[in-house]
Amino acid sequence: MILPVPNLKEVAQLSFLPNDPSQQQLSFLDPYNTLTDREKKALNQSWAKYFFDHIFSNIDEMPYAVLYSDKESKPNTPVNIQVGALIIKELLGLSDEEFMNALMFDIRFQYALHTTSYIEQPLSVRTLSRFRERCSTYKKESGIDLLCSTLESLSDELNEILHVDHSLRRVDSLTVCANIEKMNQLELLYNCVSNLVKEIHANGDSLPEELVHYTQTDDRNGIINHNRSEETTDKINTLLADAQTLKSFCGSEYDESSCYQLLLRVLKEHMADGASVIKST
Repeated sequence: MILPVPNLKEVAQLSFLPNDPSQQQLSFLDPYNTLTDREKKALNQSWAKYFFDHIFSNIDEMPYAVLYSDKESKPNTPVNIQVGALIIKELLGLSDEEFMNALMFDIRFQYALHTTSYIEQPLSVRTLSRFRERCSTYKKESGIDLLCSTLESLSDELNEILHVDHSLRRVDSLTVCANIEKMNQLELLYNCVSNLVKEIHANGDSLPEELVHYTQTDDRNGIINHNRSEETTDKINTLLADAQTLKSFCGSEYDESSCYQLLLRVLKEHMADGASVIKST
């Protein structure tokens, strides 16, 4: 499914700054230094140690510089941390919110992404969302899938880490890429439907009962931030059905609405793909 794409140059407001873990030293106050010998041994035998040594440390950040502005501005959240986070999410089957909670309180996640020395963890749910969107936008503009290229270069390491911890999910580069892309589609669709529903609600028009939940404050959190990869396809299909309901409800009364025109464009491009639903992969 093809969705409307913002111009990458218009959204690139951060400058690119590489993050080389080999140039960083642990400070005396780093939480890692407070671990007991027993705790350090357990950490070094966990998936986190292998992930940092063989996956995180081998993520090539330079191809991602095209996602950011070449003007001096606020530096980006380190690319290797963002890419590493997306991989860990898939290995452990976590939602964005579950991952962020683990990153804040579980030193294995911090060790894997080399963030133990950060006073405040450098990621958020919004950061992950925007990074997925940047990568998807660049792919549509250039035909180059940065994330897939990175994951393909790490395919041997992704297979090997399963021998370190058998509780990790078996994922290959294609599966991870597909899951990340579908998550981006889910967010774009949700924003499209939710924004139009909220506009209709603000105008005082009565909504179909099945669409009222989009007006609730915590709705996005439940649908997007708590979403796990295995739930994405069903949620996309629900959103597509809701989009059709909205189209029928609006008729010609909302022809001047930019939110409504965006909805029509999404549905038209989806139908051009020749499928009424998204199939699971």
